[in-house]
Amino acid sequence: MEIRYFESIDSTQKRVLDDIRQQKITPPICYYTNKQTDGIGSRNNRWIGLEGNMFFSFALYQKNLPQDLPLASVSLYFSFLFKEILCKYDARIWLKWPNDFYIGKKKCGGCVTNKVGDMFVCGIGINTKQAPPMFEKVSLQIEEKKVLEEYFSLIKRQISWKEIFRKFALEFYKSKEFITHYKGQEIDLKNAQLAEDGALMINGERIYSLR
Repeated sequence: MEIRYFESIDSTQKRVLDDIRQQKITPPICYYTNKQTDGIGSRNNRWIGLEGNMFFSFALYQKNLPQDLPLASVSLYFSFLFKEILCKYDARIWLKWPNDFYIGKKKCGGCVTNKVGDMFVCGIGINTKQAPPMFEKVSLQIEEKKVLEEYFSLIKRQISWKEIFRKFALEFYKSKEFITHYKGQEIDLKNAQLAEDGALMINGERIYSLR
C-alpha cells in the first residue's frame, strides 16, 4: 500500500475518488492528513474534523478482499478491522453498527465507503487529538503512519467475513442502545437482530448499511 501524506486537504475521500476517476492513481493507495477542511461523514453529511486528528482514505481492488465478504457490508468489514488495530492502543473503543467508532456512549470516529467500478474507496476519520462537544477522542500514543501500516497489513491477510462477523456479533448488543438512520428516518436498534451478511432485521425488514 502506497501511503501519501498531505499537510492539508479538502477531503481525503473526495481526492482519492477524483484522482481514481481521472486515472491519476491506481490501488492500492492511501491519502492521509491531520487537517481536513471539507470532510465527508455518513449520509454525505459534512464531517466536523478538528485539526490534528487522523483522516485517511484508501483504495483497494475488490479482488483483494475475502471471497465470502458481502459487498453491502464492506464498510462494516473495514471499520471492524480498524477497530481491532485501535484497540491495541485504547481498549475502550467499540464499533456501533454499521461503521461508527465509539468510546462509551460518545462517537470518536466514523467510516464511509464508495464503490468505483471494481474498486472500493474507504475513508476513515478518528479523533486522536481533540474532539468537538459531545464527542470523544482516542488515546493513540503512537505514530499514525505506523497505525496505518498495521491496518493495511491486517487487510492484506484477507481475514474471512465469517471470522469478522463472529467477533462483531459479540459486541453488537452495545448498538441496541442507539438509533441508526435509514432512508431519511431514525431507526431504533433496540429490537434489531443481526443477519449473517451484516444486515439488520427489524420488524421483518432487512436493512443494509448505505455508507
